[in-house]
Amino acid sequence: MTSAPPAPRLLGSATGLSCRECGSAYEIGPLYACGECFGPLEVAYDFPTITRATIEAGPTNIWRYKDLLPVPSHVAETKTLNPGWTKLIRADNLAAELGMKRLWVKDDSGNPTHSFKDRVVAVALAAARELGFTVLACPSTGNLANAVAAAAARAGIKSVVMIPADLEQQKILTTAVYAGTLLAVEGNYDDVNRLASELAGEEEDWAFVNVNVRPYYAEGSKTLGYEVAEQLGWRIPPQTVIPIASGSQLTKVDKAYTEFAKLGLVEQTPYKIFGAQATGCSPVSVAFKDGRDFVAPVRPDTIAKSLAIGNPADGPYVLDVCRRTGGTVEDVSDDEVVEGMKLLARTEGIFGETAGGVTIATLRKLLATGQLDPDAETVVFNTGDGLKTLDAIAAHVGPTATIKPTMASYRSAGI
Repeated sequence: MTSAPPAPRLLGSATGLSCRECGSAYEIGPLYACGECFGPLEVAYDFPTITRATIEAGPTNIWRYKDLLPVPSHVAETKTLNPGWTKLIRADNLAAELGMKRLWVKDDSGNPTHSFKDRVVAVALAAARELGFTVLACPSTGNLANAVAAAAARAGIKSVVMIPADLEQQKILTTAVYAGTLLAVEGNYDDVNRLASELAGEEEDWAFVNVNVRPYYAEGSKTLGYEVAEQLGWRIPPQTVIPIASGSQLTKVDKAYTEFAKLGLVEQTPYKIFGAQATGCSPVSVAFKDGRDFVAPVRPDTIAKSLAIGNPADGPYVLDVCRRTGGTVEDVSDDEVVEGMKLLARTEGIFGETAGGVTIATLRKLLATGQLDPDAETVVFNTGDGLKTLDAIAAHVGPTATIKPTMASYRSAGI
């Protein structure tokens, strides 16, 4: 007797979904919560043979890793914004100021809509189209709104984006310009997310990238970890500092490091992962310091709006990753966030958004408190462009002097 042929794989190496809590298995589909225990689902794979050479021969975007993602094999030929392969910048000036030996900045502001969200949206869109959805949607704190609206425009499909009404004006404008449906909701991100979850159950044709197709969307963050390891010459950095919003980015970078090691693409070496939050929205940091394995929701109050998720879905898994790897989770004040933005700009010429300021300020705090080794090679993430969060630094920077168009006025300014 011969066995039945395997079911067709619409999403490449992905074979199904698995509950992160109880391990229950499900077929590929628009599911995100386990029917047995309500735990979150993630993608399960049967990876083909993958070598450094096959990856290096791929395109200079995230699709070089398509065999490690839940996307169809033809994804590189479809209409997407082709994000990824952003710069890993050796930050010698910043390292010298902080007393570190070797520091790198993974600068994801170079993506099509200037944040890492282009990565996750590209993967979500590819999966959503194969699953039959016709509308791309999301609740967002800003960067995701930009990415969804732009990706949908490029793909020629409708988008519906929901944001808190008090979002930074720069992010509102850079979403509205793509001419999709943009809904400003009176409330914070958690209010917006609850409404989106309700709509996801009503609008059958809508793929809410971070709700009903979240397992596929989240896998896009792995490409950050893949790129860091490849750009470092196929090795895992000993220390990585990552900002926390939902926490998915941090857990997926850890997953990327683990997958690369299991596939023999990098040597399995010890590494530590550190999480960064703003004090005004730091539920994961508080839980870590209190020794808890659960995260109590908070009401966000911080200038780092892209990280202002008071009930982070991956919070408990962030705790697991940081504890398992020997890292920690720390938080910094809004004043420290601004100083972090200015420090990165002044030393490396990188204008990061508030999330980048959180990461740099946390890096400095971790060094000052002895939680991070200054002699160990470290990678920090700048996940978005400072032009999106101008309000945060508007009162803190400006002209050195205002002078008249005369040499006398110039000399009197004491430049």
